[in-house]
Amino acid sequence: MTGPTLMGPMVTHVDAPRLTLGFDRFERLDLDRHRAVHGRLYEPRLSKLMAMADQVDLRGRGGAAFPFARKLRAVGRHMTTGDIAVVVNAAEGEPGSLKDHVLLTRAPHLVLDGAVIAAHALESREIIIAVAGKGPALRSIRAAIAERKLPVRLVELTERFISGESGAVVRAVNGETPVPPGVKVRTADFGVDGRPTLLSNTETFAQLAVLSSLGADLYAGVGTSTEPGTVLLTVGGSTVVETPIGTPLGTVLERCGTTAGQGVLVGGYHGGWLTPAVATHVPVSRAGLTAAGGTLGAGIVLPLSPGTCPLGEVTRITSYLAAESAGQCGPCRLGLPDVVRALNALADGSGGPEGVRRAASIGRGRGACSHPDGTARFALSAIEVFEQDLTVHEVRGGCGLPVRGFLPLPMIEGGDGRLAVDWTRCDGHGLCAHLVPEIIRLDRNGYPIVLNTGIPPWVESNARRAVAMCPALALRLTTPDVRAERRN
Repeated sequence: MTGPTLMGPMVTHVDAPRLTLGFDRFERLDLDRHRAVHGRLYEPRLSKLMAMADQVDLRGRGGAAFPFARKLRAVGRHMTTGDIAVVVNAAEGEPGSLKDHVLLTRAPHLVLDGAVIAAHALESREIIIAVAGKGPALRSIRAAIAERKLPVRLVELTERFISGESGAVVRAVNGETPVPPGVKVRTADFGVDGRPTLLSNTETFAQLAVLSSLGADLYAGVGTSTEPGTVLLTVGGSTVVETPIGTPLGTVLERCGTTAGQGVLVGGYHGGWLTPAVATHVPVSRAGLTAAGGTLGAGIVLPLSPGTCPLGEVTRITSYLAAESAGQCGPCRLGLPDVVRALNALADGSGGPEGVRRAASIGRGRGACSHPDGTARFALSAIEVFEQDLTVHEVRGGCGLPVRGFLPLPMIEGGDGRLAVDWTRCDGHGLCAHLVPEIIRLDRNGYPIVLNTGIPPWVESNARRAVAMCPALALRLTTPDVRAERRN
């Protein structure tokens, strides 16, 4: 295991490393070190590259697991008719994910190799790397580009949960509002500046470089027969591990010095929960995790340690996800706050699991992007895995455990503030519920019930309007203070 470095988190591996090769010797692989570790760059033609990607069934590592050969084929159809763009999606906006950050900071030339290989095969003249934040990842990839004198364009992205969605990345590169477009757009046909675009995430391009270097047969020497290769996982929001696909998750957890705890979330906040018994034995693979009720997603593994309220943690994360929505459709604007309300009712004993199931099912499959369905999957999975804890909440109105915030969140949860009511002034006029129905509902006596969540950007203007128009001057907008927290 390599320890934490000046450039980021703990990094380790199960069996022989590939993407993390050389990390035990170097904090960062500059161009000379990269070439010494990974050898010379091999740039196959498109037909050869597609054949290799097909042979090992190379899939995108950003969460959707789309077959990379199909992406190449779809974009390659435009080689004679259009100027193709190659985009490295390095947004990594989801809390708990650090693998792409590790690649950019410690092995930037491996990512660049993959992008150059794809651009050469597609005869593309433009490589774009979209990076969230202004920290070490951006500095490292900028230095690597300068070392190679590559004509690569860097685009800085806003750090938000939805910033990594492919449509949001394309819009950001195009200088538009960086949110999902709300309609299905084939990036392969209509991407950056309306041109055909090959877009995939950081690890995918690094895997492409390893595949090109090793060849399909050697690449498939580890992993399973149906899912060859290795995968990068972020465990506990603090350790990045490279492991052959098919390795038992229990082995990975042990390698990272942790256990399954009360349960393990796999696939991140759009993923699913596994019981400790299942998590210990399930293989780390798309098929294995899906069969167990989870998903590989972007390789996020979050064990929930003992000593915190599972339902409280789930409610806390769902509140964050509701505030992170782009607010473009009903399932996000109204559906996700209803899921939070149902979880709150379950936590205080006034509701039950059926209320969560009902709220999560409304609008299923009808969102402008995958955010509402992914959030619903997260909540529904939790009420199955933490059934015993929910029973205690139903019977006693709580489990007696504090919510310690073990699941990682960004520095600020949600928007710039929250709505609060001064009950010494409130007369139950109900105007606020009409102006901000996403956050405020009225009880049976006409008094406001305010959702304890951050104010999403698309609600802020109406929230301020509700504060200004409150007849009793009872509604207030608070600023974040104790809600600020560092990633675990």
